[in-house]
Amino acid sequence: MPRDFLDHHGNFLVLAHHPSYRVRNLRAHDQLEVLGREADSDCVVDNRRNFPPGEVEVARADPVYEIPNPLTFRGVTYINRPWAEARAADPNSIRLPKQPEVSLGRDLTAALAGKQPELPAKERLIALLPRPLQLTLAATSTDPDDLTALAALSCDFAMGPEQTPQGLLFRPDDQRPQIHDHDLYETVANNPHLPSHYKRIMVLRPGAQGGSEIVGEYGAPGAATHIYEYLRRNSYIPWGHYAANMAEDAIRYRIADLTAADMTGLRHLYYQRTYVRLAELLDLPAKWQRTGLTGDELEELRLQLQKRLAADGADRLPFTGTLWGWNFGYDCSGSGYRLHASHQQVHQQYALVPPPPAFAAGDQVAACCRSFRKRHGQGMFAAYLKALRQNRRIDGRRQAPAELIIHEDEQLILFVPKAQASQWELQIMTKAEVGHVLEADAACRAALDRALLLAQQILAGLGATMVTSIEYSKRLDAADHDQRLLYALLPKLPYAMGAFTEAQQRFICGHYPEDFAACCRNVAGKLTKA
Repeated sequence: MPRDFLDHHGNFLVLAHHPSYRVRNLRAHDQLEVLGREADSDCVVDNRRNFPPGEVEVARADPVYEIPNPLTFRGVTYINRPWAEARAADPNSIRLPKQPEVSLGRDLTAALAGKQPELPAKERLIALLPRPLQLTLAATSTDPDDLTALAALSCDFAMGPEQTPQGLLFRPDDQRPQIHDHDLYETVANNPHLPSHYKRIMVLRPGAQGGSEIVGEYGAPGAATHIYEYLRRNSYIPWGHYAANMAEDAIRYRIADLTAADMTGLRHLYYQRTYVRLAELLDLPAKWQRTGLTGDELEELRLQLQKRLAADGADRLPFTGTLWGWNFGYDCSGSGYRLHASHQQVHQQYALVPPPPAFAAGDQVAACCRSFRKRHGQGMFAAYLKALRQNRRIDGRRQAPAELIIHEDEQLILFVPKAQASQWELQIMTKAEVGHVLEADAACRAALDRALLLAQQILAGLGATMVTSIEYSKRLDAADHDQRLLYALLPKLPYAMGAFTEAQQRFICGHYPEDFAACCRNVAGKLTKA
């Protein structure tokens, strides 16, 4: 959807968001725990701020500026004001630190000369490694002893009997964890081979990563599937967004550990928050407080929302779009470059989006649909589905696989796009005229959940450890019924992280899409038999 970036006087247009909002608390349980204690005292630090008793009132969230790009295909840019103000005070602070000098030989020579503190031999050696090697070891080691030694270098632990970590040590002034090296801390905490006890202390306990309130929950403490919904107050999304994280008693660092019930729960929280927020905006009776919705209640609410929107329209809604995404996987290079945006504990993020001119990725799909219909006199997605079904190989070989579809059921298809914007890209598309999750009934939602899990399992089966997944959805008030709900899964491969070619929207692929689809079907077949 084209967006003006200038007014008629030649001034740049900037959207300034100054949000205040209220969040309904759908969490059923309080999981109050001790996180550690203050350094040099016995003052206990707990996580009670993560478990508000009722609704959360955000009176003045951080202002956020939204800047349309003159090149509309490049979207928009967001600037969080407090982040930017810190740089405005000293523009010369906008720089990366100089890479330190590194000499393994010098450090080991110094150690042999007795200039290092006494530690057990293995821990002493790890402590002597130059920082780039410590980061590399933290990312790649499969030895739990290596990782616990690195964890001890990255932060201070509150120790219990027999010098076993029981929590973190916190600074008395602001009660933040005493972390000496944030990159090392996050990298070792994201390694699947770190013992679970350390994972819980460092990142998984509610409150270990900050004061974000838990305002939703799927499952219960001790259940096989247990998921928290965190409110992210002051991100680049000014009106608040939400993160569904596997809880500390349901640790998932690998796709192989993720169950169908887990995926159902993660997505249930997305549907639930979306429907409940829309119900409040449309003045539907709100009976949900300190409890979530069952599957039947969710479907009942969806139908009520559709009925209300059909009667009143979506014109008065302050939000008309949905946002959903998932960064799975984490890595950090020895030079300190983070290679993916997430930590490997499974989590998904979602929000509602205001009407245009506020940006939503699905608007670009809507523009494609309008342009296609104008040129061809038919719906783009109906034609797209037909093309996928009758695909022919690029190289013309008749004896080789020609299908792009990997999985199909009554609701949707999982397929390899003919033009992959990321090597190994997969997409999921609804077959019926379902353009957003409010149009997706219980059967469609269940099919989407299954297909997303299957797609992730296929990519993991091929060795992918970092995958970004996004949703392209229709606006709630869109009149065009052709636009279908579309999901793209975009793996990052070690040899294809993106460079000048990709920055020009030119994507390089080293295989025929039909052959990759055949490979994925082979992996899917093994998953079915397992």
